[in-house]
Amino acid sequence: MSRYDLSQLQNIVTALLDEARRQGATQAEAGVHAQQGLDVTVRLGETETIEHTNDHGLGISVYFGQRKGSANTTDLRPEAIRETVAAACGIARHTEEDPAAGLADAKLMIQEVPDLDLNHPWDIDAQQAASLALECEDAARAFDPRIDNSEGASVHTQNSLFVYGNTHGFVGGYPTTRHSLSCAVLATQDGEMQRDHWYTTSRLAGELESARSVGEEAARRTVARLGSRKPATTECPVIFKADIATSLMRALFGAIRGSALYRKASFLLNQLGEPIFPDWVNISENPLLIRGLASAPFDNEGVATRANQIIDGGVLRTYLLDSYSGRKLGMQSTGHAGGVHNARIENTGESLQQLMERIERGLIVTELMGQGSNPVTGDYSRGAAGYWVEDGEIAYPVSEFTIAANLRDMFSGLLAVGGDNHIPGSIDTGSWLIERMTVAGN
Repeated sequence: MSRYDLSQLQNIVTALLDEARRQGATQAEAGVHAQQGLDVTVRLGETETIEHTNDHGLGISVYFGQRKGSANTTDLRPEAIRETVAAACGIARHTEEDPAAGLADAKLMIQEVPDLDLNHPWDIDAQQAASLALECEDAARAFDPRIDNSEGASVHTQNSLFVYGNTHGFVGGYPTTRHSLSCAVLATQDGEMQRDHWYTTSRLAGELESARSVGEEAARRTVARLGSRKPATTECPVIFKADIATSLMRALFGAIRGSALYRKASFLLNQLGEPIFPDWVNISENPLLIRGLASAPFDNEGVATRANQIIDGGVLRTYLLDSYSGRKLGMQSTGHAGGVHNARIENTGESLQQLMERIERGLIVTELMGQGSNPVTGDYSRGAAGYWVEDGEIAYPVSEFTIAANLRDMFSGLLAVGGDNHIPGSIDTGSWLIERMTVAGN
Protein backbone atom coordinates (compact mmCIF):
# COMPACT_ATOMS: atom_id res chain seq x y z
CA MET A 1 0.00 0.00 0.00
CA SER A 2 0.96 3.64 -0.34
CA ARG A 3 3.13 5.07 2.41
CA TYR A 4 0.65 7.94 2.77
CA ASP A 5 -2.83 8.23 4.21
CA LEU A 6 -5.41 10.97 3.71
CA SER A 7 -4.41 12.99 6.78
CA GLN A 8 -0.75 12.97 5.73
CA LEU A 9 -1.62 14.31 2.28
CA GLN A 10 -3.82 16.98 3.84
CA ASN A 11 -0.89 18.02 6.03
CA ILE A 12 1.35 18.23 2.95
CA VAL A 13 -1.16 20.46 1.14
CA THR A 14 -1.45 22.70 4.21
CA ALA A 15 2.35 22.95 4.36
CA LEU A 16 2.46 23.88 0.66
CA LEU A 17 -0.07 26.66 1.13
CA ASP A 18 1.65 27.97 4.27
CA GLU A 19 4.98 28.04 2.46
CA ALA A 20 3.44 29.87 -0.50
CA ARG A 21 2.12 32.58 1.83
CA ARG A 22 5.49 32.79 3.56
CA GLN A 23 7.16 33.38 0.19
CA GLY A 24 4.81 36.24 -0.60
CA ALA A 25 2.02 34.70 -2.70
CA THR A 26 -1.33 36.47 -2.43
CA GLN A 27 -3.17 33.27 -3.37
CA ALA A 28 -2.20 29.63 -3.87
CA GLU A 29 -3.67 26.23 -4.64
CA ALA A 30 -2.11 22.79 -4.41
CA GLY A 31 -2.93 19.17 -5.11
CA VAL A 32 -1.22 16.00 -3.91
CA HIS A 33 -1.86 12.44 -5.04
CA ALA A 34 -0.66 8.97 -4.06
CA GLN A 35 -1.45 5.81 -6.04
CA GLN A 36 -0.83 2.12 -5.54
CA GLY A 37 -1.73 -0.47 -8.14
CA LEU A 38 -1.23 -3.88 -9.72
CA ASP A 39 -1.31 -4.76 -13.43
CA VAL A 40 -1.01 -8.37 -14.59
CA THR A 41 -1.13 -9.48 -18.24
CA VAL A 42 -1.22 -13.02 -19.57
CA ARG A 43 -0.87 -14.11 -23.18
CA LEU A 44 -1.33 -17.51 -24.79
CA GLY A 45 -1.65 -19.19 -21.43
CA GLU A 46 1.45 -17.69 -19.85
CA THR A 47 1.95 -14.78 -17.48
CA GLU A 48 3.59 -12.05 -19.54
CA THR A 49 3.94 -9.04 -17.21
CA ILE A 50 3.43 -8.22 -13.54
CA GLU A 51 3.70 -4.55 -12.68
CA HIS A 52 3.36 -3.02 -9.23
CA THR A 53 2.96 0.75 -9.06
CA ASN A 54 3.39 2.98 -6.04
CA ASP A 55 3.81 6.63 -6.93
CA HIS A 56 2.95 10.08 -5.67
CA GLY A 57 3.41 13.70 -6.61
CA LEU A 58 2.29 17.24 -6.00
CA GLY A 59 1.61 20.40 -7.93
CA ILE A 60 1.22 23.97 -6.75
CA SER A 61 0.08 27.19 -8.43
CA VAL A 62 0.79 30.54 -6.81
CA TYR A 63 -0.56 33.97 -7.64
CA PHE A 64 1.12 37.30 -7.07
CA GLY A 65 -1.87 39.47 -7.80
CA GLN A 66 -2.84 38.18 -11.20
CA ARG A 67 0.55 36.76 -12.14
CA LYS A 68 0.63 32.98 -11.97
CA GLY A 69 3.39 30.41 -11.57
CA SER A 70 3.17 26.62 -11.27
CA ALA A 71 5.58 23.83 -10.36
CA ASN A 72 5.43 20.06 -9.78
CA THR A 73 7.51 17.42 -8.04
CA THR A 74 7.38 13.77 -7.03
CA ASP A 75 9.47 14.46 -3.91
CA LEU A 76 7.26 15.03 -0.86
CA ARG A 77 10.04 15.81 1.65
CA PRO A 78 9.71 19.20 3.45
CA GLU A 79 12.82 20.62 1.78
CA ALA A 80 11.48 19.60 -1.65
CA ILE A 81 8.20 21.31 -0.86
CA ARG A 82 10.00 24.56 -0.11
CA GLU A 83 12.00 24.30 -3.34
CA THR A 84 8.89 23.58 -5.40
CA VAL A 85 7.02 26.54 -3.95
CA ALA A 86 10.07 28.75 -4.56
CA ALA A 87 10.16 27.60 -8.20
CA ALA A 88 6.47 28.46 -8.67
CA CYS A 89 6.96 31.86 -7.01
CA GLY A 90 9.96 32.59 -9.23
CA ILE A 91 7.87 31.90 -12.32
CA ALA A 92 4.98 34.04 -11.10
CA ARG A 93 7.20 37.04 -10.44
CA HIS A 94 8.32 37.04 -14.07
CA THR A 95 5.02 36.43 -15.88
CA GLU A 96 2.63 39.04 -17.22
CA GLU A 97 -0.57 39.83 -15.39
CA ASP A 98 -3.65 37.97 -16.62
CA PRO A 99 -7.00 39.51 -15.62
CA ALA A 100 -8.62 36.06 -15.60
CA ALA A 101 -6.00 34.44 -13.33
CA GLY A 102 -6.77 33.47 -9.76
CA LEU A 103 -8.55 30.94 -7.61
CA ALA A 104 -12.16 30.00 -8.16
CA ASP A 105 -14.57 32.23 -6.24
CA ALA A 106 -14.58 31.47 -2.52
CA LYS A 107 -18.39 31.25 -2.42
CA LEU A 108 -18.26 28.27 -4.82
CA MET A 109 -16.02 26.12 -2.59
CA ILE A 110 -17.50 22.88 -1.31
CA GLN A 111 -18.40 23.16 2.37
CA GLU A 112 -18.47 19.48 3.29
CA VAL A 113 -17.10 16.54 1.28
CA PRO A 114 -19.76 13.79 1.03
CA ASP A 115 -18.89 10.10 1.02
CA LEU A 116 -19.72 8.83 -2.47
CA ASP A 117 -18.60 5.24 -1.69
CA LEU A 118 -15.73 5.36 -4.18
CA ASN A 119 -13.19 3.36 -2.17
CA HIS A 120 -13.31 -0.44 -2.39
CA PRO A 121 -9.79 -1.96 -2.34
CA TRP A 122 -9.44 -5.36 -4.01
CA ASP A 123 -7.54 -7.87 -1.92
CA ILE A 124 -5.88 -9.67 -4.83
CA ASP A 125 -2.25 -10.65 -5.34
CA ALA A 126 -0.33 -11.15 -8.57
CA GLN A 127 -0.91 -14.91 -8.67
CA GLN A 128 -4.66 -14.53 -8.18
CA ALA A 129 -4.80 -11.78 -10.80
CA ALA A 130 -2.92 -13.98 -13.27
CA SER A 131 -5.35 -16.85 -12.65
CA LEU A 132 -8.31 -14.57 -13.32
CA ALA A 133 -6.73 -13.23 -16.51
CA LEU A 134 -5.94 -16.77 -17.68
CA GLU A 135 -9.57 -17.79 -17.09
CA CYS A 136 -10.65 -14.84 -19.22
CA GLU A 137 -8.23 -15.60 -22.06
CA ASP A 138 -8.98 -19.33 -21.96
CA ALA A 139 -12.70 -18.61 -22.37
CA ALA A 140 -11.96 -16.44 -25.40
CA ARG A 141 -9.61 -18.94 -27.05
CA ALA A 142 -12.03 -21.82 -26.52
CA PHE A 143 -15.02 -19.93 -27.90
CA ASP A 144 -14.44 -20.73 -31.58
CA PRO A 145 -11.74 -22.71 -33.45
CA ARG A 146 -11.10 -19.65 -35.64
CA ILE A 147 -9.71 -17.82 -32.59
CA ASP A 148 -6.05 -18.65 -33.22
CA ASN A 149 -4.08 -15.91 -31.48
CA SER A 150 -4.33 -13.54 -28.57
CA GLU A 151 -3.11 -10.12 -27.54
CA GLY A 152 -3.69 -11.21 -23.97
CA ALA A 153 -5.94 -10.60 -21.00
CA SER A 154 -5.18 -8.11 -18.23
CA VAL A 155 -6.26 -7.44 -14.68
CA HIS A 156 -5.79 -3.93 -13.31
CA THR A 157 -6.46 -2.62 -9.81
CA GLN A 158 -5.61 0.81 -8.42
CA ASN A 159 -6.07 2.58 -5.10
CA SER A 160 -5.74 6.36 -5.21
CA LEU A 161 -5.70 9.23 -2.74
CA PHE A 162 -6.15 12.83 -3.81
CA VAL A 163 -6.14 16.02 -1.75
CA TYR A 164 -6.68 19.56 -3.02
CA GLY A 165 -6.50 22.81 -1.08
CA ASN A 166 -6.31 26.54 -1.60
CA THR A 167 -5.86 29.74 0.39
CA HIS A 168 -9.62 30.29 0.61
CA GLY A 169 -9.29 27.89 3.54
CA PHE A 170 -10.43 24.74 1.74
CA VAL A 171 -8.45 21.51 2.09
CA GLY A 172 -10.23 18.28 1.19
CA GLY A 173 -9.74 14.93 -0.44
CA TYR A 174 -10.97 11.39 -0.73
CA PRO A 175 -9.77 7.88 -1.63
CA THR A 176 -10.90 6.01 -4.75
CA THR A 177 -10.45 2.60 -6.31
CA ARG A 178 -10.80 1.39 -9.89
CA HIS A 179 -10.59 -2.19 -11.12
CA SER A 180 -10.81 -3.70 -14.59
CA LEU A 181 -10.47 -6.90 -16.59
CA SER A 182 -9.93 -6.91 -20.36
CA CYS A 183 -9.18 -9.32 -23.20
CA ALA A 184 -8.25 -9.00 -26.89
CA VAL A 185 -8.02 -11.91 -29.35
CA LEU A 186 -7.52 -12.55 -33.06
CA ALA A 187 -9.34 -14.83 -35.46
CA THR A 188 -8.44 -16.09 -38.93
CA GLN A 189 -10.62 -17.38 -41.78
CA ASP A 190 -9.61 -17.89 -45.42
CA GLY A 191 -6.45 -15.85 -44.91
CA GLU A 192 -8.33 -12.92 -43.34
CA MET A 193 -7.40 -11.86 -39.82
CA GLN A 194 -9.63 -9.86 -37.48
CA ARG A 195 -9.16 -8.54 -33.95
CA ASP A 196 -11.51 -7.24 -31.27
CA HIS A 197 -11.69 -6.91 -27.50
CA TRP A 198 -13.95 -6.45 -24.50
CA TYR A 199 -13.55 -5.24 -20.95
CA THR A 200 -15.29 -4.58 -17.64
CA THR A 201 -14.51 -1.89 -15.09
CA SER A 202 -15.88 -0.82 -11.71
CA ARG A 203 -15.06 0.83 -8.40
CA LEU A 204 -15.97 -2.48 -6.76
CA ALA A 205 -14.31 -5.75 -7.80
CA GLY A 206 -17.48 -7.69 -6.98
CA GLU A 207 -19.35 -5.73 -9.66
CA LEU A 208 -16.99 -6.70 -12.50
CA GLU A 209 -18.40 -9.01 -15.15
CA SER A 210 -17.14 -12.58 -14.85
CA ALA A 211 -13.82 -13.46 -16.47
CA ARG A 212 -15.57 -16.03 -18.65
CA SER A 213 -18.17 -13.56 -19.95
CA VAL A 214 -15.52 -10.93 -20.78
CA GLY A 215 -13.44 -13.47 -22.70
CA GLU A 216 -16.44 -14.85 -24.58
CA GLU A 217 -17.64 -11.36 -25.53
CA ALA A 218 -14.18 -10.48 -26.85
CA ALA A 219 -14.22 -13.66 -28.92
CA ARG A 220 -17.81 -13.15 -30.11
CA ARG A 221 -17.00 -9.64 -31.32
CA THR A 222 -13.85 -10.87 -33.08
CA VAL A 223 -15.44 -13.82 -34.89
CA ALA A 224 -18.38 -11.67 -36.02
CA ARG A 225 -15.98 -9.51 -38.02
CA LEU A 226 -14.73 -12.38 -40.20
CA GLY A 227 -15.82 -12.28 -43.84
CA SER A 228 -15.56 -8.51 -43.88
CA ARG A 229 -16.18 -6.57 -47.11
CA LYS A 230 -15.62 -3.00 -48.23
CA PRO A 231 -18.98 -1.24 -48.66
CA ALA A 232 -19.95 0.76 -51.71
CA THR A 233 -19.68 4.54 -51.53
CA THR A 234 -23.10 5.90 -50.61
CA GLU A 235 -25.14 8.05 -48.25
CA CYS A 236 -27.17 6.19 -45.66
CA PRO A 237 -28.33 6.04 -42.03
CA VAL A 238 -25.63 5.07 -39.53
CA ILE A 239 -25.92 3.43 -36.11
CA PHE A 240 -23.06 4.15 -33.74
CA LYS A 241 -23.01 1.17 -31.39
CA ALA A 242 -23.26 2.17 -27.73
CA ASP A 243 -19.57 1.80 -26.87
CA ILE A 244 -18.70 3.93 -29.93
CA ALA A 245 -21.45 6.51 -29.35
CA THR A 246 -19.53 7.65 -26.26
CA SER A 247 -17.08 9.35 -28.65
CA LEU A 248 -19.90 11.55 -29.97
CA MET A 249 -20.77 12.57 -26.42
CA ARG A 250 -17.12 13.49 -25.88
CA ALA A 251 -17.14 15.53 -29.09
CA LEU A 252 -20.10 17.47 -27.73
CA PHE A 253 -18.40 18.10 -24.39
CA GLY A 254 -15.18 19.20 -26.10
CA ALA A 255 -17.12 21.73 -28.15
CA ILE A 256 -18.81 23.32 -25.11
CA ARG A 257 -15.69 23.32 -22.93
CA GLY A 258 -14.74 26.80 -21.79
CA SER A 259 -11.19 26.71 -23.13
CA ALA A 260 -12.45 25.92 -26.65
CA LEU A 261 -15.08 28.64 -26.45
CA TYR A 262 -12.93 31.56 -25.33
CA ARG A 263 -10.33 30.63 -27.95
CA LYS A 264 -13.16 30.56 -30.54
CA ALA A 265 -12.07 27.04 -31.44
CA SER A 266 -15.49 25.38 -31.32
CA PHE A 267 -18.24 24.70 -33.84
CA LEU A 268 -20.75 25.43 -31.06
CA LEU A 269 -19.77 29.05 -30.40
CA ASN A 270 -22.62 31.26 -29.13
CA GLN A 271 -25.05 28.35 -28.96
CA LEU A 272 -26.04 28.62 -25.29
CA GLY A 273 -29.84 28.52 -25.17
CA GLU A 274 -30.04 27.30 -28.76
CA PRO A 275 -31.38 23.93 -30.03
CA ILE A 276 -28.58 21.69 -31.26
CA PHE A 277 -30.39 18.32 -30.96
CA PRO A 278 -33.99 17.28 -31.69
CA ASP A 279 -36.41 18.32 -28.95
CA TRP A 280 -36.61 14.83 -27.39
CA VAL A 281 -32.90 14.76 -26.49
CA ASN A 282 -31.88 15.21 -22.85
CA ILE A 283 -28.27 14.92 -21.64
CA SER A 284 -27.38 15.28 -17.96
CA GLU A 285 -24.54 14.63 -15.56
CA ASN A 286 -24.50 13.50 -11.94
CA PRO A 287 -21.12 13.98 -10.23
CA LEU A 288 -22.56 12.72 -6.94
CA LEU A 289 -23.58 9.29 -8.23
CA ILE A 290 -22.77 6.65 -5.61
CA ARG A 291 -19.82 4.50 -6.80
CA GLY A 292 -19.88 6.30 -10.17
CA LEU A 293 -16.74 5.86 -12.26
CA ALA A 294 -16.51 9.64 -12.76
CA SER A 295 -18.02 10.75 -9.45
CA ALA A 296 -16.33 13.66 -7.68
CA PRO A 297 -17.68 15.82 -4.84
CA PHE A 298 -15.64 18.80 -6.03
CA ASP A 299 -13.77 19.74 -9.17
CA ASN A 300 -10.05 20.40 -9.61
CA GLU A 301 -10.45 23.88 -8.09
CA GLY A 302 -12.44 22.90 -5.01
CA VAL A 303 -15.75 24.03 -6.54
CA ALA A 304 -18.69 21.92 -5.36
CA THR A 305 -20.03 19.72 -8.14
CA ARG A 306 -23.76 19.31 -8.74
CA ALA A 307 -26.17 17.60 -11.07
CA ASN A 308 -26.52 19.48 -14.36
CA GLN A 309 -28.87 19.37 -17.31
CA ILE A 310 -26.50 19.92 -20.23
CA ILE A 311 -29.04 19.39 -23.03
CA ASP A 312 -32.70 19.92 -22.13
CA GLY A 313 -35.30 19.32 -24.81
CA GLY A 314 -32.56 19.51 -27.42
CA VAL A 315 -31.39 22.92 -26.17
CA LEU A 316 -27.87 23.60 -24.87
CA ARG A 317 -28.36 24.76 -21.27
CA THR A 318 -24.81 25.12 -19.96
CA TYR A 319 -21.22 25.46 -21.01
CA LEU A 320 -18.53 23.48 -19.16
CA LEU A 321 -16.46 26.12 -17.39
CA ASP A 322 -13.63 26.30 -14.91
CA SER A 323 -12.91 29.60 -13.19
CA TYR A 324 -10.40 30.82 -15.80
CA SER A 325 -12.56 30.15 -18.85
CA GLY A 326 -15.57 31.50 -16.99
CA ARG A 327 -13.84 34.83 -16.43
CA LYS A 328 -12.64 34.94 -20.03
CA LEU A 329 -16.26 34.55 -21.11
CA GLY A 330 -17.69 36.90 -18.49
CA MET A 331 -19.38 33.98 -16.72
CA GLN A 332 -18.96 31.91 -13.55
CA SER A 333 -17.35 28.49 -13.09
CA THR A 334 -19.83 25.65 -13.55
CA GLY A 335 -17.67 23.22 -11.55
CA HIS A 336 -16.09 21.61 -14.61
CA ALA A 337 -12.38 22.03 -13.92
CA GLY A 338 -11.48 18.45 -14.78
CA GLY A 339 -14.39 17.69 -17.10
CA VAL A 340 -17.85 16.14 -17.07
CA HIS A 341 -18.87 13.63 -14.42
CA ASN A 342 -21.12 10.61 -15.13
CA ALA A 343 -22.83 11.94 -18.25
CA ARG A 344 -26.06 10.30 -19.41
CA ILE A 345 -28.29 10.65 -22.46
CA GLU A 346 -31.90 9.50 -22.11
CA ASN A 347 -32.74 6.71 -24.52
CA THR A 348 -35.83 6.31 -26.67
CA GLY A 349 -36.40 2.74 -25.54
CA GLU A 350 -35.61 0.73 -28.67
CA SER A 351 -33.30 -2.26 -28.65
CA LEU A 352 -30.41 -2.39 -31.11
CA GLN A 353 -32.52 -4.77 -33.22
CA GLN A 354 -35.37 -2.26 -33.28
CA LEU A 355 -32.96 0.49 -34.37
CA MET A 356 -31.81 -1.74 -37.23
CA GLU A 357 -35.41 -2.36 -38.25
CA ARG A 358 -35.71 1.37 -38.98
CA ILE A 359 -32.98 1.02 -41.64
CA GLU A 360 -33.60 -0.23 -45.17
CA ARG A 361 -29.92 0.07 -46.12
CA GLY A 362 -27.26 1.40 -43.76
CA LEU A 363 -24.40 0.85 -41.37
CA ILE A 364 -23.68 -0.18 -37.81
CA VAL A 365 -20.32 1.25 -36.73
CA THR A 366 -18.46 -0.81 -34.12
CA GLU A 367 -14.97 0.65 -34.45
CA LEU A 368 -13.51 4.07 -35.30
CA MET A 369 -9.98 4.82 -36.42
CA GLY A 370 -7.98 8.02 -36.74
CA GLN A 371 -8.61 11.53 -35.43
CA GLY A 372 -10.65 13.01 -38.25
CA SER A 373 -12.83 15.39 -36.25
CA ASN A 374 -12.32 19.15 -36.59
CA PRO A 375 -13.46 20.84 -33.36
CA VAL A 376 -13.51 24.29 -34.99
CA THR A 377 -15.73 23.51 -37.98
CA GLY A 378 -17.40 20.32 -36.75
CA ASP A 379 -16.32 18.46 -39.89
CA TYR A 380 -16.19 14.75 -39.07
CA SER A 381 -14.42 12.02 -41.04
CA ARG A 382 -13.23 8.77 -39.48
CA GLY A 383 -12.06 5.39 -40.63
CA ALA A 384 -14.52 2.76 -39.47
CA ALA A 385 -15.53 -0.89 -39.31
CA GLY A 386 -18.83 -2.53 -38.51
CA TYR A 387 -21.77 -4.20 -40.27
CA TRP A 388 -23.89 -3.51 -43.33
CA VAL A 389 -27.64 -3.63 -42.68
CA GLU A 390 -30.22 -4.63 -45.29
CA ASP A 391 -33.96 -4.54 -44.55
CA GLY A 392 -33.42 -4.32 -40.82
CA GLU A 393 -30.97 -7.23 -40.53
CA ILE A 394 -27.18 -7.51 -40.46
CA ALA A 395 -26.11 -8.64 -43.94
CA TYR A 396 -22.32 -8.89 -43.50
CA PRO A 397 -19.37 -7.25 -41.71
CA VAL A 398 -17.66 -4.28 -43.38
CA SER A 399 -14.28 -2.59 -43.01
CA GLU A 400 -11.80 -0.30 -44.79
CA PHE A 401 -14.16 2.64 -45.28
CA THR A 402 -14.69 6.12 -43.90
CA ILE A 403 -17.79 7.87 -42.63
CA ALA A 404 -18.17 11.64 -42.95
CA ALA A 405 -20.60 14.42 -42.02
CA ASN A 406 -20.65 17.55 -39.88
CA LEU A 407 -21.20 17.11 -36.15
CA ARG A 408 -23.88 19.81 -36.17
CA ASP A 409 -25.81 17.80 -38.76
CA MET A 410 -25.16 14.55 -36.91
CA PHE A 411 -26.52 16.01 -33.66
CA SER A 412 -29.58 17.56 -35.31
CA GLY A 413 -30.10 14.35 -37.32
CA LEU A 414 -30.14 12.05 -34.29
CA LEU A 415 -33.23 9.87 -34.77
CA ALA A 416 -33.04 7.60 -31.71
CA VAL A 417 -30.88 6.41 -28.82
CA GLY A 418 -31.18 2.74 -28.00
CA GLY A 419 -31.82 1.18 -24.63
CA ASP A 420 -28.68 -0.97 -24.98
CA ASN A 421 -26.81 1.27 -22.52
CA HIS A 422 -25.08 -1.54 -20.66
CA ILE A 423 -21.50 -0.60 -21.48
CA PRO A 424 -18.73 -0.18 -18.91
CA GLY A 425 -17.47 3.36 -18.36
CA SER A 426 -18.36 6.81 -17.15
CA ILE A 427 -20.68 7.80 -20.03
CA ASP A 428 -24.14 6.24 -20.05
CA THR A 429 -25.48 5.96 -23.59
CA GLY A 430 -27.15 3.48 -25.87
CA SER A 431 -26.55 3.18 -29.61
CA TRP A 432 -27.19 6.31 -31.70
CA LEU A 433 -29.16 6.17 -34.95
CA ILE A 434 -28.13 9.11 -37.16
CA GLU A 435 -30.28 10.00 -40.14
CA ARG A 436 -27.59 10.29 -42.83
CA MET A 437 -23.82 10.20 -43.33
CA THR A 438 -21.54 9.77 -46.31
CA VAL A 439 -19.84 6.38 -46.55
CA ALA A 440 -16.68 6.26 -48.67
CA GLY A 441 -15.81 2.69 -49.70
CA ASN A 442 -15.62 1.09 -53.14
